Amino acid sequence: MNGLDRMAAVAATEFRLAFRNRWVLLSTLAFTLFALALAFLGSGPSGALKVDALTLTAASLSTLTVYLVPLMALLVSYDSIAGEIERGTLALVLATPVKRGELVLAKFCGHLAVLTLAIAVGYGIAGLVIAGLNGADPAGLVAWGRLVATAVLLGAVFVALGMMLSGLPRQTGTAAAMAIGAWLVLVVLYDLALLGAVIVDQGGAFTKTIFPALVLANPGDAFRLYNLALIESNAPIAGLDGLAHTLPFPVSSALVVLALWLFAGLAGAWALTRRIRP
Repeated sequence: MNGLDRMAAVAATEFRLAFRNRWVLLSTLAFTLFALALAFLGSGPSGALKVDALTLTAASLSTLTVYLVPLMALLVSYDSIAGEIERGTLALVLATPVKRGELVLAKFCGHLAVLTLAIAVGYGIAGLVIAGLNGADPAGLVAWGRLVATAVLLGAVFVALGMMLSGLPRQTGTAAAMAIGAWLVLVVLYDLALLGAVIVDQGGAFTKTIFPALVLANPGDAFRLYNLALIESNAPIAGLDGLAHTLPFPVSSALVVLALWLFAGLAGAWALTRRIRP
């Protein structure tokens, strides 16, 4: 059995475990319900603003996705390494020809497949309902497809981060607490801290030079800014989202940031796994 076959076997096992734990069903339901709720709430403004309903919902959902996808990704992956240690199965896995790098990549692919399925089905159902009820123009379809693709990329980043955090403790309870803490810091507290700094700065050097770079450096904000910057809409956008059309960097730099976070998460997970002695 070569390396690809070993990785495929591990990834398939992780995917089956996720199905057994109902993560796929719960994640899919969450994505579908939230997307449909935003679609119905935004159907009125779309007519008033003369914006395609699919485009307007994609813009609204890009903000919600920043909160929902990272949380789901971390909940799927937080016990990927710590759970193996706590159950005593890591020693059995490492006794096989599976290498540690192969184990990390295989588990990552299995968890990402779960999240990708949930996003594709959840947002796909919502998109079909919105298009069926309100119609869709090419720009709306492009915006929706871009939202789904970048949501998967954002999920990949946080799956990798969840696996990296899972390599630090030896108990799943501690890993779960660290995952929730990472979500709070990166998704919630980070933006609040930046907004507080902007208020204190009152339009000074921090707001004009440092603030845009710090916003772009966050994976969730990079995802949101990328999607909003490419959506042509007359809808008013305020707060951090208002930076999307005035960002002093190329739009593609947001994808570079996400790719760097993904690489750092996988590299960290691999490095921590190498240090573990079962």
